[in-house]
Amino acid sequence: MAAEIDDIIVSERSRDVQRKTFIRADNIFKAVIGFFAFLVIVILVWLGIQLYESSQLAFASGGIWRFIKGSTWDPVTGVFGALPFIYGTLLTSFLSLLIATPLGVGTAVFLAELAPKWLKRGLQPLVELLAGIPSVIYGLWGIFVLSPLMANTVEPFLMDRFGFLPFFTGYPLGIGFLTASIILAIMIVPFIISVSTEILSTVPVPLTEGMYALGATRWETLKKIALPYAKSGIFGSIVLALARALGETMAVTMVIGNTPQISKSLFDPGYTMSAVIANEFTEAASANYLSALIAIAFILLLVTLVVNAVARWLIWRTTRMK
Repeated sequence: MAAEIDDIIVSERSRDVQRKTFIRADNIFKAVIGFFAFLVIVILVWLGIQLYESSQLAFASGGIWRFIKGSTWDPVTGVFGALPFIYGTLLTSFLSLLIATPLGVGTAVFLAELAPKWLKRGLQPLVELLAGIPSVIYGLWGIFVLSPLMANTVEPFLMDRFGFLPFFTGYPLGIGFLTASIILAIMIVPFIISVSTEILSTVPVPLTEGMYALGATRWETLKKIALPYAKSGIFGSIVLALARALGETMAVTMVIGNTPQISKSLFDPGYTMSAVIANEFTEAASANYLSALIAIAFILLLVTLVVNAVARWLIWRTTRMK
């Protein structure tokens, strides 16, 4: 009897030692992971500070607001204004959203709610493959395929039908705001599809089954249950795609025309913030020129951070409602 009691005591002590070891290892793991997470924040803050400090020469003449609203970009005379690049970035990004949102959300609804399982299993890897294609390939396709199509077919058609609008006036060059927006739309559609499909998959099954039990059609169930439940997450995927469009460089650079101007016509060439940094950074011979390009990078960083933060919050809000 005494031997059995001793064995029980030894066994309990062994369990206590193992439990303390596991707790210690778990605490170490949490500390290491937390350190890496904190390191990411430190790097981001450090990057923002460095960009801001390097931009002071561009902001010194009239402040950041004067730099933002300035419309002249002339490195020869040392006059730098970021407004044409901000205009081009916002115009192409939001126009690409107008094209990509119905296509992406519609495809996501089909995959999540209507497509048979065998088709869903086949299409989802293709969507992920589209998201992984390098942007330079999209740019080459835009130059050799999309641009001639726009110049010879699409833009003349828009001029004939809607030429009374200032957006469709000018000469059909095949490069410009509209072509860059279409390229961006093709690139961000996979992001909208992937995130929206996952969000729609979080809709509770009892809710949809309850609607079907009450005699609702598939469209009524989708309209009254699935879409309202997932609307914040779907909107988050759209905003996340917008952040992707804001920072896109190579594909846009190859088809937008790279002309710093503000024009109402979508056929005219333009410029974006990321494109001007990629094109002219190696040509920045003076300190003012280099500081102006870094200032544009700082503004682009701020815009991208805000957009990504909003998107992440919206997605988290939807998943929290599961």
